[in-house]
Amino acid sequence: MNRFVIAEPSKCIGCRTCEVACAMAHPTDEGAALTPQNFSPRLTVVRCGTVTTAIMCRQCDDAPCAKACPVNAIVFAQDSVQVVQSRCIGCKSCVVACPYGAMNVVSVSAPAQPPTFFGLRQAKSEAQKCDLCVSREEGQACIAACPTKALKLVDQTVIVSTLQRRREQAAQSLDTRAPQL
Repeated sequence: MNRFVIAEPSKCIGCRTCEVACAMAHPTDEGAALTPQNFSPRLTVVRCGTVTTAIMCRQCDDAPCAKACPVNAIVFAQDSVQVVQSRCIGCKSCVVACPYGAMNVVSVSAPAQPPTFFGLRQAKSEAQKCDLCVSREEGQACIAACPTKALKLVDQTVIVSTLQRRREQAAQSLDTRAPQL
């Protein structure tokens, strides 16, 4: 089972600090200041009525985005689903396939190409999604930045303990409702 980050809507205040931390951890132009033009976090805070929560990749075991990718740019690596940017053609098949709406295709400058006649760099489209900050020694930037601790990393251990706790709670609620014989 892959690890993934999940948000608890009851704790989320919609401050978007996680988005800023993500964008800073994954700059599209190295060394450039964060601007509205290059702000591309790999998660999105959404509001629905009075509830806010972060939407991000669930690192699916069957990864519909990987199955939809015609050039095999989405792969399983380091206990997560990763995008190999050198293979990505920006076709958006992964965006359509993702059941969580966690995939984005953004335009980034192509640094390997020389500037054009007008001094502009060619743009390249690339798929982006949460990569669990695998290249970041400190761990997930969004989790560290969240002021209300609404984000947490879920792995096999957390799932097993949560299931056990829920089973015990269900058994206890049945025990109190059962007729005495």
